Amino acid sequence: MMGAPKPMRFHWSLPTSAGDTGLRGAKPRSETSALPDVAGNVAFARAAETAGMDSVLVPIGFYRSDPVTVAAVMGTETSTVKFMLASRSGLISPTYFVQQVNTLSVLTGGRVAINSVAGHTPEEQRFFGDPLPHAERYRRTAEFWAVCHALWDADGPVNFDGAYYRIRDAQVSVPFTSAERTRPEIYLGGNSNEAQRVAITHADCNLRFPDTPDRLAPSVAETLRGGIECGLVLSVIVRPTRQEARQAANDLIAAAGEQAREVQRKFRARTDAVGYSNLHDMAVRETDKNGSDGWLTPYLWFGGVPYLGPTSVSLVGSPEDIADGLFEFRRVGLTQFVFQGRPDLKTMIAFGRDVLPLVRAREAREARETPKAREAEQAGEAREALMAARASAAREENQA
Repeated sequence: MMGAPKPMRFHWSLPTSAGDTGLRGAKPRSETSALPDVAGNVAFARAAETAGMDSVLVPIGFYRSDPVTVAAVMGTETSTVKFMLASRSGLISPTYFVQQVNTLSVLTGGRVAINSVAGHTPEEQRFFGDPLPHAERYRRTAEFWAVCHALWDADGPVNFDGAYYRIRDAQVSVPFTSAERTRPEIYLGGNSNEAQRVAITHADCNLRFPDTPDRLAPSVAETLRGGIECGLVLSVIVRPTRQEARQAANDLIAAAGEQAREVQRKFRARTDAVGYSNLHDMAVRETDKNGSDGWLTPYLWFGGVPYLGPTSVSLVGSPEDIADGLFEFRRVGLTQFVFQGRPDLKTMIAFGRDVLPLVRAREAREARETPKAREAEQAGEAREALMAARASAAREENQA
């Protein structure tokens, strides 16, 4: 790992309007209501702000409302939390996308980030008129972000000649407006080699599905060597005690039932997402054939994957357990986390109240214990001792 890890940052995925039951993924996407729950979304964004979340992820898909519109509504009702817009290349021109993002930055004071995803099934991509296979979608995504960066960086019109985009004299009159940045942070999702390469070239962070810290370490190290951060998309099940949290995890499976398992099996047959396929297959193999109870580490549970999908890989336990699990990931260089809660709102509130203070206190303690910090502390102590000695000598001289 290169250098000391950055402080961890936490984001939370906005629940769908289907309700905050903790059973995301148990039903087919086609059965999810896409009608926006305006009051519920605003309340969730405000709760995320109070809980200390860096941003709220606003997902994308045919079964959801438009993320830009939803973020704009939440942005007018909050003041500090950011909104991480999910986006897919191929659904919109890069020039128009930059115009949308820049406009949203003006409305929210720059509280905009992007979650770039390539799509999870050819079937849904065709809904939007996109016929490209998985690898080509990433090649197009690279061109998409090349154009976007050129527009954010340009002093004049942008021209681009690629396999997927041909842009002539493009301009966006609305500037990206932020006191901190000249463009939004970009989080590119994907576990494939293509995703990692595009992330290193065009993004600020590569988001991936979880595994044990030791198995993730080589890929994380490669991402860090590329000069960007690496993060995880996973769930949290936190309860006052470890026993209660583990019982809640088991209760999720019971509540989801075999119907949910069939939903995920059918989705696995349609998806071309590498991370999803690998994680689903591993979870089914380990739990069915090897008799595993679904635990990768004392805190990391994948037993819900066959029923609720890959985002149900969960940190499970008491607040202290969750903090310990996060620091195990931080040890190998993972510093950003996009969470789902089981359920969302209650879990996010509990995380902000009970887990986040433990994380920040431990980060501060570790920062003080680094060699440079200790050296500075010792230098400060030496200066104080010298000043005390001089003051004592001065008093003795005056008394003489």
